[in-house]
Order: sequence, then structure tokens, then C-alpha cells
Amino acid sequence: MTRNRSMPPGVIIPELGYADVRTAVTWLCRTFGFRERLRIGDHRAQLLLDGAALVVTSMAGTLDLPHPAHAIMVRVADVDGHYAHALECGAHVNGPPADFPYGERQYSVEDIGGHRWTFSQSIADIAPSAWGGSGSISRKQDAR
Repeated sequence: MTRNRSMPPGVIIPELGYADVRTAVTWLCRTFGFRERLRIGDHRAQLLLDGAALVVTSMAGTLDLPHPAHAIMVRVADVDGHYAHALECGAHVNGPPADFPYGERQYSVEDIGGHRWTFSQSIADIAPSAWGGSGSISRKQDAR
């Protein structure tokens, strides 16, 4: 699997929505011992704890979803093959896989309970600073 500094480590990456991302990050780091890995504007952050990752995201614009406060991201080796299989199984996908400037190819799907899943394949190792992220991530720090 391609490594990408713009993606947090792990295969399954929970995404939790909060009304105020900065306040949530501060609280999660102080209270649970997370460490901020990457900040993406004021709407998203990646946190680490003992080698596992969590994405904190803004709930703005998600209030029309059945479960706006959470989603699951899963890293896969072949997002196009995964997408094709999901379609064959009749899954409710939100569009075909697309490439993003942060070095990922992704698609999202809604499960039978209305939960959003994003499947992601690293296609390039992109430094977060190349697309507007901030943080001090290097290949050595983020070795998986």
C-alpha cells in the first residue's frame, strides 16, 4: 500500500463531528491524551493516540445526514475494485472514486443503517503543506 503523509495511520479511521473543531481538539488532547497530528483549516484535524488515529471534523453542512456526528474511513489497497464490488452488492454509493489533492483516491457509501463510510486508497505521498494543511509531519515521524 502506498504511504501518504497526508493520511493518518491505521486501516479504520473514525471521523467524529463536533460543532467547534478547535475546542474539541483541545479537549480530546487534554482529557484523553491525544496528540494533534495535522490541522486542516478550522474544519478538520487528525489526532493520534498510541499509533491509532481519529479525525475530528466540523458538523457544519452535515445536518441533513441521518448520523451527522460520525462516519468511518477505511484505507484499502484497491479503491476502484472495492467500489465495483460495493456496486455489485447494491450498495448506495455517493459517486465513483475520485482523486484528491492530498494524495488519496476515495469514494463514499451509505450502509443499511444510514452510516457514511469513506474508502480511501493512497495514490501519492503528499506533504500536507502542499495542499493547505498545517503541522510538522515528516516521513520519519509518520512511519507505519
